[in-house]
Formats: sequence, structure tokens, C-alpha cells
Amino acid sequence: MQRTSRWILLLLLALAVAGGAAWHWRQQILDHGPTTVRKPPLARATLAERLRQLTPEASARLRPSFDAAGVPFPPAAVRLVAFKDQRLLVLYARGASGPWRLVRRNQVLAASGVAGPKLAEGDRQVPEGRYRITFLNPNSQFHVSLRLDYPNADDRAQAARDGRSNLGGDIMIHGSNVSIGCLAMGDEVAEDLFVLAGLTGLDNVEAIVAPTDLRIAPPPPATTAARPWVGALYDRIRKALEELPPA
Repeated sequence: MQRTSRWILLLLLALAVAGGAAWHWRQQILDHGPTTVRKPPLARATLAERLRQLTPEASARLRPSFDAAGVPFPPAAVRLVAFKDQRLLVLYARGASGPWRLVRRNQVLAASGVAGPKLAEGDRQVPEGRYRITFLNPNSQFHVSLRLDYPNADDRAQAARDGRSNLGGDIMIHGSNVSIGCLAMGDEVAEDLFVLAGLTGLDNVEAIVAPTDLRIAPPPPATTAARPWVGALYDRIRKALEELPPA
């Protein structure tokens, strides 16, 4: 009898732990949204295979936002605009003719550093400027990813004037919710951006990273005081933002 009671007690305890874990998992989804939940690791695939795998579901998620914005899907051009202070990534797109339209906003789940451009490898900064998407990684350690062309020609030219070298690289927009120097968007949003870039064509996709929305707010004083040339960089970013609807 005593042994039976012990087994019953252990069974009840196991059920309580399982129930608590299930509640915690559900609460994580309710509190933070589904994008914070890591998807199972993807089996290795070529870029073409990964696009075939992800396109149906990603397109189904994206198409309603494009329809609401009045932009054909896939679009002729895409701009991804990140505002570091708001932890926000805004998706703009347009057709072969017609203006830029705001299609969707997504929260950046993780990004390290502070306002100001990236200056060197290991400074944990997300770069600031205008960048192209040069590569789609179907086998990223962070689900899937889009690679920015940091350091671009402007970054390298400014570094040469400053006498800086070892600028770092491999800056990505990727899945998961952890990041150092990149933009972590959660696995599902990363899939959407990955597929969108693949369908639109990398030559037609640009990323703009800004410390804040420079159309409506001044740049952080500390960043412009530290490096006199940062003011000119922010002027270029602001002009690019002025081509787009408000975020």
C-alpha cells in the first residue's frame, strides 16, 4: 500500500511539472508573440531548395499585407528600414510604376550596440547607412538570413580617411531572437524576408539602418560629436528616408 501511494504521488508530481511547462510555453507565446519561438532546425538545403520549401507559407503570410498596401506581389523593389531606437524594421515596396508604400512593420527581437555607425570588428554595433542585400543563406545558424554588404564602399572610404582597418563584416538580418551586431527578427519573419528578397531579386532590395527616424527626430548628439563625419552620413540616410511614407 505504501509503495502504491508513493507511485501515485510521483505520477501526480510529474503531471504537475508537465502542466506547468505547458503553461509556461503557452504564456511565452501570449506574452511575446509567435516570432520569439524557435522553429525546429532546418535540414541543409541549396538556396533553390530552401526557397521552394519556404515560399508557399511565406507568400501566404505576406500577400495580404501587399494587397492592403496596393502593391503587387512580388514587388519590383523593396526597402527594409531599421530604426535602432525603436527596435523596428519597416518593409516598404513598390511596383514597376507607382510610389513606395509601407507594407508591414516588424519588431526587431534582438540587436546589440547603441546609436552610431559600426567602426570596427568586435564593437558589437549594428552598422548605419544604406546597404544592399548580397547573399541569402539557406543554412544559417540562425535559421535563414540575408547578408548586408557592410562594409560597403562608403564605409571603406571613411575608414581609410580615419586610418581604421579591420572593419568586421557578416552583418545579417536573420531568424532567432539573439544577435550580436545583426538584426534578429524571429524565424517566421526571417523566412518572409528571405523569400521576399528571393522573389524580388537581390539587385532590387535595399536595407537602410538609422539610429532613429531622422525625418522627425534629430540624431543622437553623442554620435555626431564623437565623429564629425557622422552628421553627413545621417544627412544621406535622412534623404533616403524622405523618399518613403511615414513609418
